[in-house]
Order: sequence, then structure tokens, then C-alpha cells
Amino acid sequence: MKIRASSDIDEAAMLWKRLWPENGVFASWQVRCCFNESYNRPLHLLIAEEEGRACGFLALSYIEEEDYFGAFPGETWNGNTWLEQNMIPSPSASVTRALWEEAPENTAVRYLTSPSANDIGGAEIDETGYLFHPEDYGWNFERYMQTFSGKSRKRLNREIESIGDIEISPSLRVAEDIEWMLRVNIDGFGKESYFSDPKFSNGFEAMISLLSSSGTLRVTTAKVAGERAAVDVGAVFGSSYTILAGATSPEFPGIAKAINFHHMRISCSEKFSQTDFLCGDFGWKQRFHLTARPLYIIKRQAAGREIKDADGRMELCV
Repeated sequence: MKIRASSDIDEAAMLWKRLWPENGVFASWQVRCCFNESYNRPLHLLIAEEEGRACGFLALSYIEEEDYFGAFPGETWNGNTWLEQNMIPSPSASVTRALWEEAPENTAVRYLTSPSANDIGGAEIDETGYLFHPEDYGWNFERYMQTFSGKSRKRLNREIESIGDIEISPSLRVAEDIEWMLRVNIDGFGKESYFSDPKFSNGFEAMISLLSSSGTLRVTTAKVAGERAAVDVGAVFGSSYTILAGATSPEFPGIAKAINFHHMRISCSEKFSQTDFLCGDFGWKQRFHLTARPLYIIKRQAAGREIKDADGRMELCV
């Protein structure tokens, strides 16, 4: 076996499509390319070959402004990448380790799934993702609701009913609803919003266009008395449903609970294998009995160099 480096994007596309399991929206080469075209990072592709045939790879991008290599395509907000469920496709732990040993100094791969992290060893928990598994409840939403205490169910019902006449449905005006979501997100979070960065925003909008043309886009709109109260953007790949982003109007406290329950109800009725609510608890995911999935970070740092951790703090390797 040998490891070689390449900067050929066409070779990366071929290997990705052959070796990376397409088990969700973040595994899609085309989705990754939406952000790659916006950020245009230098590609550093490490390829493991056995008897002249590629059997594994590690796709990295050089993030110039932070001076480190991150997972391809290197889409960043505040110096950290966003796309989850990264991996190092390979046939064995020894190949995974060999690829990682050839990674450049000052490399940090976030949101790494457990198989690759376990193969390398020494990985740290980066963040925790949260999944809803409808099959655990026999694809029955009411059975899921029974996991809450009677007191909690009554409180949740009262909170949602107090909002008023709620209508939640697939978007009938996708472009307008997405524009509303982006505006409300930026208004609410300002410079802390991902969408305040033009490169990220352009990549995200390109991804939305791709998902729409492929028929995998799901835009869900919640209205109260005919007025927009929340919009969520998601995607369905196979039997996996991923909630990618959303926004809620501050005028309707509690609407987030209503739209999240809607996603779970739909997941049961359509018998999805899982619904991925991504990383970050935001004060509700554990309380709603979602399944926690740790995602990991691996780092290779030269002495005296700094790489941001998941919270944006600087770590010095000595």
C-alpha cells in the first residue's frame, strides 16, 4: 500500500462517488461542491492505493485565513467548518491510520463519525448530534408522546395551543419562505448568523437550488392566523430526513416546539429511518428524548501553532 497526494478535483469526485457511502445529505458530492464553488479552497487529497487501485482517501481543504487544513470543502463560519458526518473512507483501520499519518501539520477534521474516529484513536468529542428514530416507537407519534410524563404532555399541549390557530404544511412559496428564513435568522443573530457570511450564504443557497432540482428539498412553513411564524429547510436522502436550518418569529413563543413535533409526526407517517436535527441541544433536544450521537474532532498540530477548537478558543501545541 502507498499513500499519494493529489489536488485534482475530478479525481476527488470519482473517489468520493465510489468510496463514500451516500447515506445522507452531507455525504453528497454535489452538496459539498456547492460550498466548494463558493469558498474555492485549495484541495489536498490523500489517496491510499493497494496494488495500484485506490481503496481509501482523506479529502482536505486548506483554509487560508486560519492557516489550517479542514475537511473538504472547508466551508467555514467563524473559522470552523459546518458540514457534519465527515469520515475517512477506507477498507480497514490500518488504512485509515495510514491516511491520517500523512495529513499535513495543522490539520483539524471536525464532525467525524465514530468508525473513522475509533480507527485513528485519540479523537475528542467535538459536538453532539441529535437523532429521532421513528422505528423505536413503531412509527407511531402518539407512542412517542407517551414517553413524556402526563404533566409534561399537558404543559406542552397548553403551550402550543396558546399560540393560536397554527397551520403547518409543506411550503407553497418556497423561494419566499426561504428568503424569510434567511432574513429572520440574520435579524435575530446578526453577525453570529451563518448567513451573515456571503460565502456561506452563497454555498447554502446553491445547495438549496441543487436539492430543489433533485426533488429532495423539504421546506416546511408554520403559520399562525395566516402569518409566517416559522420556516424549516430540510432534505430527504433515501430514508433519512435532515433538518438543515430554520428560523422562528419572536412574535410566537413556542412555535419551534410545534414545528419540531410536526417533523417527528411526518417522520413516523413516512417511516423514515431517522430524522437528523444536527448538532447543538439548544435547550430542547435532550428534553424531547432525541438520541444523542457524538461526533469527533481529530487534530494534527505543529509545535507552537494554534487551531481553534469547537468553541472558537485557541489551543497551543507545545
